[in-house]
Amino acid sequence: MRVVIADDANAVAKASAQILCQQMIEQPSSVLGLATGSTPVMLYRELVRRYRAGLVCFSEAKSFNLDEYVGIDPKHHQSYHYFMQHHLFDHINIDPMAIQVPQGLSDPNIECQRYEAAIASAGGIDLQVLGLGANGHIGFNEPTSSLASRTRIKTLTEATVAANARFFKPQERQPSMALTMGIGTIMEARHILLLATGEHKAESVKAMIEGPVCAMHPASVLQFHPTVTIVLDVGAASLLNSQQYFYWVEKMRAETTPEKRENS
Repeated sequence: MRVVIADDANAVAKASAQILCQQMIEQPSSVLGLATGSTPVMLYRELVRRYRAGLVCFSEAKSFNLDEYVGIDPKHHQSYHYFMQHHLFDHINIDPMAIQVPQGLSDPNIECQRYEAAIASAGGIDLQVLGLGANGHIGFNEPTSSLASRTRIKTLTEATVAANARFFKPQERQPSMALTMGIGTIMEARHILLLATGEHKAESVKAMIEGPVCAMHPASVLQFHPTVTIVLDVGAASLLNSQQYFYWVEKMRAETTPEKRENS
């Protein structure tokens, strides 16, 4: 597990974008797993900037999103279809036919089986982007989720519903269920890139990196993955006992490995 501690949320976005862009440069036909929520927005903004600057190309890429609300139209302003189009897909040269987001209006059981089959047919996910819930969820895999779970329908916790309520208008129906890639599905990605920012994520970050692996903190399962990069800002890393070690590792990495920088 590589842990990168950046100065602030903007630096987290830039460091994460560099990792994703390097993936695209080395493997233009990469299959990307993408996340929604407030944390990835700055990452997508930086990816769009780099695309417009001619630093990265997505023409051969494929993408699979982590999740979608059940019972919500893809054109709804709070659907994750809409989110991804608005923040990323409308601004880069990815083939619309290569984009996959779970269909929240489809029969959930059939859709989950279809989604798993589509990921397998694409050859699996090369780089999976994740955010981190304050309760440790990844995707919509809430605490108590099976660490071997596959894509399925999941009831959201009251805390998750409350945290997302700000995105919906007053009196607007807010979904309480979602289709989500399972933890087992996520863990099959070849490389996982997780972003977390803010002191309100610090306890969850500490449990993920330094706590025991358990279903009550789903993100802790990443300790078992062979290739995970976690990019944090200072606030999110503030409770880590090992933060000085992580700074040291990155210092040694910079001194011993030729750094691949963007020309901008």
